[in-house]
Amino acid sequence: MKKFFTLLIFIASFFFIEQAYSQRILGAFSAGMNMTQVDGDEIYGFHHYGFNGGPSVIIPFTKNKKWTVTLELIYSQAGSYQKVGPNDTTGQRQPYYKLNLDYAEIPVLVHFTDKNAVSGGLGFSYGQLVNVKEWEHDSLTINNLQGPYKKSDIDFLVDIKVKLWQRLWLNFRYSYSMVKIRTRVFQNQLYPTPNNDWTRQQYNNILTFRLTYVFNQEIIHKKQTKPKGH
Repeated sequence: MKKFFTLLIFIASFFFIEQAYSQRILGAFSAGMNMTQVDGDEIYGFHHYGFNGGPSVIIPFTKNKKWTVTLELIYSQAGSYQKVGPNDTTGQRQPYYKLNLDYAEIPVLVHFTDKNAVSGGLGFSYGQLVNVKEWEHDSLTINNLQGPYKKSDIDFLVDIKVKLWQRLWLNFRYSYSMVKIRTRVFQNQLYPTPNNDWTRQQYNNILTFRLTYVFNQEIIHKKQTKPKGH
C-alpha cells in the first residue's frame, strides 16, 4: 500500500505541474465498478462486484493527438462469488463461496481516438495484491497475503471509451490474467481419494464499467452555420 500511495502522489504532482506549463499532457480520473470471476475455481459467472478507479495521465505522441499513451494508477477489486450452485450427484446444493482480491494496478495502454468522440485501446497492467479474503462453507479460510494467491498479476487489456459530454467519457474495459494467480487441487467430496483429485490453474477475468473525466481536455465547439440570405 505504501508503494501505491507513493505512485499516486507522484502522478498527481506530475499532473498539476504539467497543467501549469503545458496543455499537451492530459490528466484524468476514472471511477466505476468491476464485474469479475476467476477462471479455474469451479464457480461460473461474473457475480462478484468491486470498485475500479484512480488517476491517469494521457500523453499524445502524434500531432493530431489521435494516438495517445495512457498511464494509470488504479485500485481494482477482483474475485469470485456464488451463494448456491447447481445440484450435485447427491441432490444437495453447493456451499457458499466468496473470494475478494484487491489490487493496486498500473495499466499502460495505447489509444486511438476518432473524431474526439470514440477511443479504442490495447495494453497491459501490472497489479500488486494488497488484500485477499476467501470464504468457503460460510467460513473465512484465507485472510492474509501469505496464502496461495500470487502477490502480483499481469493482465492484457482491451479498452473502449465513448464521449458522453464535453470532458466526460464512458469507459468499458476487459482484462484477463496472462499468468496464473493460483494453482489449486480440488477434491471429490463423495470419494475423497487422491485418484479423484483434479488440478486447475486460476486466472482473473474482469469486465469494467467506468466514467472518466479528463480535466484539461480541449472542448471543441461545433461551428454554427449562418442561415441562408444573411
